[in-house]
Amino acid sequence: MRYSIQKMSQISGVSGRTLRYYDQIGLLKPKEITDSGYRQYSEVEVDKLQQILLYKKMGLKLQAIKLILDNPNYNILEALEEQKKHLLLEKDRLEEVIKTVDKTLVSMKGSYEMTNEEKFKGLKEERIRMNEEKYGEEIRQKYGEEVVAASVKQQLNLTEADFEDMQATEELLLHKLTEYLVVDEIANPLAQEIFNLHKKWLQFSWANYQAEAHKGVAMMYISDERFTAYYDEKSGVGSAEALNKIIQYYA
Repeated sequence: MRYSIQKMSQISGVSGRTLRYYDQIGLLKPKEITDSGYRQYSEVEVDKLQQILLYKKMGLKLQAIKLILDNPNYNILEALEEQKKHLLLEKDRLEEVIKTVDKTLVSMKGSYEMTNEEKFKGLKEERIRMNEEKYGEEIRQKYGEEVVAASVKQQLNLTEADFEDMQATEELLLHKLTEYLVVDEIANPLAQEIFNLHKKWLQFSWANYQAEAHKGVAMMYISDERFTAYYDEKSGVGSAEALNKIIQYYA
């Protein structure tokens, strides 16, 4: 069975222009191109396009999707199982957010008063959502879906006191990093304190601490410009590099 680009567009809802672009970047090549220059797709490409669209709905960028699909160990059944897990987690999260919004609306109208626990739950979910939007793709590629799911569960189970302690720990960490830039000596009690603070901060969202994983996170601080910019802006230029060196030394 062969499908023209027009038929593929009708089946999927993806425009012909987009399908041509997918071909150009090597994301979705047609099965063959006729002597007249027309693209022809098979059932294999139909299934692959479905995968691409599912990954897009999960927020992945085209380059990341291409890396996944080009992996020689890629297994479509395993991929669908992972997608289902992710979508179910997202479904549960959205349902909780909707409940919080509904309660907030009712509370603002004066017919219901939200408890502090309910308000706090919304704050935790908002923090998780923001982290997902900013870093979800990279974290999943590096550590996998199960690790991310465990981290989300850990964060949702934080008490209000835990959440406040987590924020206070990060604030103190950033302050100590600023001080360290003046000292810049790895074998120093201040460097050890910074490491302990960062480890404590991670454990608020990690189900299980692992030193190698800690080192991996630190490497992201210098390999990903978004992390670098965050620490350098909060604690001073060079903070991300200093934090990475400290973690690599003490972990």
